[in-house]
Amino acid sequence: MTALNTRAARSGDQPAKASPATEWWRAPFRTFQTNLREIDADLDVPDVLDFLEDFGANVWLLSVGGIVSNYPTALASQTANPALAGRTSGDLVGDAVAAAAERGIRVLGRMDFSKVDRRRAEAHPEWLFVNARGENQVYSGLVSVCPSGPYYQEQVFEVITEVLTRYDIAGFFLNWMSFNEVDYSRTYWGVCHCLACREGFAAFAPGTPLPQEPSSPGYRTWQDYARLTLDDLTARLRAHIRSLAPGAALILGDRADIVFHEANNGVGRPLWHHLTAEHVSAAKAYRPHVPVLVNAVGFVDMPYRLAGEEPNHFAQFLIQAIAHGAVPSTYVMGRPSDSPYENITVAGEITRFHRDHADVYAGLRPDSDVLLVRGDRVGPDRAEGVRSEFEGLYLTLAESHLPFDVLSSSRIADLADLGRPGDGVGSLTGYRVVVLADVGELAPEAVAALDAFVAAGGSVLATGSSALAAGAGQLAASPVRRHLAALTSVEATRAAYVRLDGTTPSGHPWGRPAPVIGALHVIEPHPDASVALPTLGRAPYGPPEKCYGHTEADHPGYAERTLHGGTVAHLPWTVGRVYREQGLRAVRDEVATRIRALGARPSGTGIPEQLQVVRGRSDAGTVVHLLNRSGDAVQRFLDPVPIAPVEVSLPWSGPPPRARALVAGVEVPVSPTEGGIRVTTPTVGRFEVLVLE
Repeated sequence: MTALNTRAARSGDQPAKASPATEWWRAPFRTFQTNLREIDADLDVPDVLDFLEDFGANVWLLSVGGIVSNYPTALASQTANPALAGRTSGDLVGDAVAAAAERGIRVLGRMDFSKVDRRRAEAHPEWLFVNARGENQVYSGLVSVCPSGPYYQEQVFEVITEVLTRYDIAGFFLNWMSFNEVDYSRTYWGVCHCLACREGFAAFAPGTPLPQEPSSPGYRTWQDYARLTLDDLTARLRAHIRSLAPGAALILGDRADIVFHEANNGVGRPLWHHLTAEHVSAAKAYRPHVPVLVNAVGFVDMPYRLAGEEPNHFAQFLIQAIAHGAVPSTYVMGRPSDSPYENITVAGEITRFHRDHADVYAGLRPDSDVLLVRGDRVGPDRAEGVRSEFEGLYLTLAESHLPFDVLSSSRIADLADLGRPGDGVGSLTGYRVVVLADVGELAPEAVAALDAFVAAGGSVLATGSSALAAGAGQLAASPVRRHLAALTSVEATRAAYVRLDGTTPSGHPWGRPAPVIGALHVIEPHPDASVALPTLGRAPYGPPEKCYGHTEADHPGYAERTLHGGTVAHLPWTVGRVYREQGLRAVRDEVATRIRALGARPSGTGIPEQLQVVRGRSDAGTVVHLLNRSGDAVQRFLDPVPIAPVEVSLPWSGPPPRARALVAGVEVPVSPTEGGIRVTTPTVGRFEVLVLE
C-alpha cells in the first residue's frame, strides 16, 4: 500500500449522503468575490449585499480564513485579523452570513492555506516547503507550506471544522492548493524536498530520485505523485465537509463538487483568446453535470490590481463561460466600492442575463459531434509545439463551424463506456469524431477506450505523433502499419511539403504544397488503408539558383482505415501548427474537410468565420450560443462588429421546433432541411443565444 493509500485509508472520512435537494449548486447560480485585505475588516455588509443584488449575483465568495481569519478563531494554527478589533461584533464572517441569509444569498468561504506567518513557520518547520537547496519559499513575510505536510494533511481539517460548526457556510474555495514551484513574482523555486515529500515520493516511486526541476529525470513521475496527493487531499476534504454539512460544497479541481477556473490576463503572457472556453469545455466533457465556476479577474494582472481589465476582454471571460455551461463569477480586490473597474458594467449585464434566463442554463451541457483531445502528458521539450498543434486544431474547428468539446489526454480512459458509476463522468458515446492533437503515445487504458469507440462506429483522427508507439500505430484500426521515422527538428522539416488535394488554377503538377512545420512522421500504411496527400522530398531552399529538385516521396501525408464499422485516420504531420503559426487557410480547410468526411456535422455554409457556434442541451431544450469573434485581435479584444443574419444548421428529428433568440428577444424562423433544421439568426452583436423548445 502506498503512502497515499495509507493516508486515505486511515482518514476514516466518508461523505454523508446528500440528496439532490441539499446540493444547491446543481441549480444555476452567480457569484461575486470580494478578495479582502486585512484593512477591509470593517466592511459594510448591507452595502455589499445591495451591490450583489443589483449586480445579479446570489452567491458571495468571502475571505474567511487561512492566512488571515476574518472571524475570532480559537485555533493555534490560525491568525485572527487584527483589524477585527474595529468591528462592533468582532466577527465579519458571522455578520456577513447572518445578513446574507436574510436576503437569500449564500456565502462561500475563501480559504488560503498556502502560507503561514514567520512565527508559525519557526514553530512548525515540518509544515513548510523546502527546495533542493534546503530553502523555504518566503514571500512578503509569509512562508509557503507543502500539501504533503501536516499543515494541509491535519490542521486544515480542524479549520474547516471550526468554521462549519460556527457558521452556515455554503461551501469552500481553497486558493492555491498546490505544490508551489513558482511564487507570486514568477520566481522558480523547484520541487519541494521537505521530509514528507521525500518519504511520500520514495513510497510512491521506489528507487526514483526526487527531481529538482522539469529537466530532472523523474519529473513526470513526481508530477503524478503531486497530482495524486492533491486528488487524495481533495477527496478527503470533500468527505470531511460533507460529514459536517451535507449541503456544503468544495470548490477546487476537476474532482470536487464545483470545478474552479480563474479567468485572468497577464502582463507579458501571449493571449489565447479561447482560454476560458477551453478550460470550461475540458471540465464539462469530463464531468458534464458538475458545475464549473469561472472566477473572472477584474484587474489586468496580480501586480496591477488597481488597473481594471479591458471591458471587451472581461466580457469574453463571462460569455465564454456561460456559453459552455459554466457559472459566471466576478472577482475584485477589497470592497466593490474600492474597485471601480469599467468592466463591472458589462459584467453586471452578462450576470443579470444569466439570472434572467436561469431556466435555459439549468443543466446546460455539451452537445457536440467532435471531441478535441489536447496533450497534457508531454515533456517540456515538446510542450510548446504540442500546445501550438492543439490551438491550431481548435481554431480549425471553431472557424469551420464544427461544434466540439475539449478533453485532456489523461482523461480519455475515464470516458470509456464503463466509466465510474455514480461519479458523473461523461462518455465517448455521442461523439462522432475524436481528434488527437499530437498527443504522443497513449496509455493502454486510453487505447482500449478508443478501440471500443471505433468498434461502435466512431472515427478517430490522429495528428503528428498521436497514438504511435513501438514502431507502429497503437489503435486496432490504425492505418499505420509501421512508424519508420520521426522528423522533428527545424532542419529536418525545413523545405518539406505535403501536397494537398486538388490542383492550382494553373494545373501545376505540385498541386497545392503545404509546408511541414514542427514534425513529419514517416509511416508505412497498412495494406488495406487508403492514402492521400503525398509528401514531397526536400530540395535546396537557397540560394535561388539551386532551388529545384523536389520529388514525390513514397509515404503519405494522410492514411485512413475502416475496421468493424469505425474509422481511424492519421495525418502524420503537425497540421495544426501550420495554421496556428502561419495562418494557411488551405491547410485549415483540408483538415476540416477530412473531419467532416469522418462524420462531423457542420453548422451550415456561408457563416462568417468570426461567428462561433457552440451547441448544447439543457433542461429547456437545445441551446445554441453564437459568439461574435470579430473583436479578436493581436493581444487584445476590440469592439465586435455586428454580424448580419445567417442560417445555422442543426441536427433535428421531428417537426421543426419553436426557436427564440434571447438577446434580441424575438422568435426566429425555423425551416426543415435534410437531416435537420435551419434557423435564421437575428443580427448578432457581442453574442446571441438560440433556444429550441
